[in-house]
Amino acid sequence: MSNLTEPRTLKGFQDFLPERMMPREEVLDIARRVYRSYGFPPIDTPALEYSEILLANVDEGAEIKKQLYRFRDAGDRDVALRFDLTVPLARFTAQHLNELRMPFKRYQMGTVWRGESPQAGRYREFMQCDFDIIGTTSNAADIEIALVICDLLEALRGRFGFEGFEVRVNNRLVLNGLLGELGLADKTVPVLRALDKLPKIGREKVREEMTKEAGLSPEQGGRAIELVEKSTGGNIEILDRLERQFAHNESALRGVGNLRELCHVAEQAGVPEGRIRVDLSICRGLDYYTGTVYETFLTDLPGIGSICSGGRYDNLTGRYTRQALPGVGASLGLDRLLAAMEELNKLPQESTPAPVLMTQFVPERLGDYQRVARELRAVGISVEVFPDAKRIGQQLQYAERRGFRVALIAGPDEFTRGEWKVKNLAARAEEVIPEAEVVDVVRRRLNAV
Repeated sequence: MSNLTEPRTLKGFQDFLPERMMPREEVLDIARRVYRSYGFPPIDTPALEYSEILLANVDEGAEIKKQLYRFRDAGDRDVALRFDLTVPLARFTAQHLNELRMPFKRYQMGTVWRGESPQAGRYREFMQCDFDIIGTTSNAADIEIALVICDLLEALRGRFGFEGFEVRVNNRLVLNGLLGELGLADKTVPVLRALDKLPKIGREKVREEMTKEAGLSPEQGGRAIELVEKSTGGNIEILDRLERQFAHNESALRGVGNLRELCHVAEQAGVPEGRIRVDLSICRGLDYYTGTVYETFLTDLPGIGSICSGGRYDNLTGRYTRQALPGVGASLGLDRLLAAMEELNKLPQESTPAPVLMTQFVPERLGDYQRVARELRAVGISVEVFPDAKRIGQQLQYAERRGFRVALIAGPDEFTRGEWKVKNLAARAEEVIPEAEVVDVVRRRLNAV
């Protein structure tokens, strides 16, 4: 007998059992519904791209270059797995420019890969759920992205029951102004990349990184951290303070004005107070962001990091086409969100998409079991028919373990009388009804749960 190969997964990669896959698909369904409600249509792009395409907008020292899954394929081409969906979008837009109408909206849900250190809510293979608006510099597009994030998280909150969330916003123009005051305008990229890690690694390590990567003195690093941490007070108070601070900086004032309009329109549109907060420490580490940036945190579990992030990128397609194609968008981090829901005990304990189990008691009546099951499916109620005529106790035990809500039972006596038993599995209550009432009774029982 040959040796068996040990079944195992790579570090940072996951298998998904039904009880974990079902909430994933539910989140994807909610995201699709919200994105479509704002007029975003779907697109898709290949998982594998030419390396030069993915790296066209990446700075030489960027961390993502170390994390890229890059190799030569059978045709000796230099290729890599996509590390996000935004860079492929830039390539897609430039390549299909003549077929698209501007402004162009899209959403895309797909797997991406980064060879980074796995930790809670962070994996080497994970799924992103992006939505973007291309072809406009209007602040109205930036505002709409914030509204989509709010509606998306509100819909997820309604389904999974977490307490609340906070969409924190900033603007790269404001950040550039803050760094300009410190004489660091020529070191914006490495400084912002370090500041973006502030909530993850803390002040001292960020200060060390700025000294090592950007050549800042400890004093300069400390002042940079101090400036971005000045987010005390309400949104209007912070923006008023920034407006006075940048009275003679036209670019920074434009960033402040865009943030002010975002907060004002969100309030007018009915977004609850406190959902959107101006936070000067929100930097976003990727180099291509040029304007508004967003990060979203669960109030129950802020330490897990942002679960929906993004920003404006006005120059992303510049390496692929000479036509200016500014854009703005964000991405829901599906795996991080679900890791948070799991830690908060908010994931439903179900491993079946069907709420009803049709038990099988008399194998000769399989046609009747399948007939009634199809009648229920015809009105939108999912039903699983148990494949074996085992003892009813075993079948009901299976039903409870899998998370079914209702079981249907019919044996020789019930068939003779034209009746069915409907069992509420959670309440362990049972009633006997005529077959003609099965659909209506099951529908009522499911709606009552």
